[in-house]
Amino acid sequence: MSEAPPKKSSARRGRPSKALRVPRFAAAANDVVVEECTSQAQRDEFVRFPLTHYAGDPVFVQPIVAERRDFIDPRANPFFESARAVYFLARRQGRVVGRIAACVDSRFNRFHGTRDGFVGLFESQNDPGLAAALFMPACEWLRQAGMTRVVGPVNLAFHHDVGVLVEGFEQPHAMMNAYNHRFYAGLFEANGFEHLKDLINFEVSSTAGLPDKVVRLANRVRASGQVKVRQVDTDDPGAELRRIKAISESMLKPGAFGLSPMSEAELEHIVRKLKPLILFRPELCLVAEVNDEPVAFCITVPDTNSAVKEAGGLLFPFGLARMLWAARRIQRLKVLLFGIKSGFRRRGIDALLAHETYLGALRLGYTTAEVGWMPEDDKLLTRMVLAAGGRRIKTYRVYERPL
Repeated sequence: MSEAPPKKSSARRGRPSKALRVPRFAAAANDVVVEECTSQAQRDEFVRFPLTHYAGDPVFVQPIVAERRDFIDPRANPFFESARAVYFLARRQGRVVGRIAACVDSRFNRFHGTRDGFVGLFESQNDPGLAAALFMPACEWLRQAGMTRVVGPVNLAFHHDVGVLVEGFEQPHAMMNAYNHRFYAGLFEANGFEHLKDLINFEVSSTAGLPDKVVRLANRVRASGQVKVRQVDTDDPGAELRRIKAISESMLKPGAFGLSPMSEAELEHIVRKLKPLILFRPELCLVAEVNDEPVAFCITVPDTNSAVKEAGGLLFPFGLARMLWAARRIQRLKVLLFGIKSGFRRRGIDALLAHETYLGALRLGYTTAEVGWMPEDDKLLTRMVLAAGGRRIKTYRVYERPL
């Protein structure tokens, strides 16, 4: 195992959101060997493990191996400009049976004034001792990095997929959302992790229609002429990116759960990957303006996971062709990004964006859209989605443990 990073950290000292009891841990399995991934071959094993771990699961969508390689590579992912991570594999008799990542996000900690480390990309057989063997080196690495609390699973930041799925296993595995075996919550809890926050996903059906009160409010705001809704500007993506970033950051507050500012390079990296979907359905990627000032956005894209599933994790030799063929039949959408600038909430702009998105989805023949995640205690956002006809379909749980 390579040397852990030094204890020096630029993050300010912070406290967990609540006092945590001293946890009780499962005993680490003595027949498991855990190794840090220091070679490309080990990283390939790390990335490929889900392909066998979820073999036969009808819901799970195997990620594209090449994309996952880039995701954990500091040379390819600008997230690592302000973050560092380490990856571990667990073996029994030479065979990989689990994996885990530990991550320190310096930008997150500076913004929130915390010393939180993340564990994520966690996969394990149904064995608390195996999970303990994975958590031990990950938590020790974070402790040596000067962290005081571990939060997870976070893969590897809150704007990626987050949490352990605890409700909604029968629902489709949506893009940019986590999926796991039913026993994962038990593995975290058997190893001293406690509930920190539940994150909720909702589903909106185009065939059911929006509630009358949402349509009336949207029509009233539209008729006032004070709010203009337009498609995202694909001719000047750099400027549009900065406008959306400004709206997003106006909503962020230190101490609020999860999100923190992203660098322009990181946001551009994410948008670059989504650009083909945005260009494919620009009618569903909307910006609201008041007096020519962008104040809100709603980015909805086809949920490509049903097509990605056909590739089986590999683009070649046949995966890419299968994926492109399946993409023609996508009927589900994913509401990927939504934000209203501070000071412009409670003006019906959310209703107008919802109605415009709904009308666009209806014209294009989509049947359902998944929305989320949303923190369980964000009452305003929850009311907005419920008012738009959303129904709760999934719950993801984020855990914490002192270090």
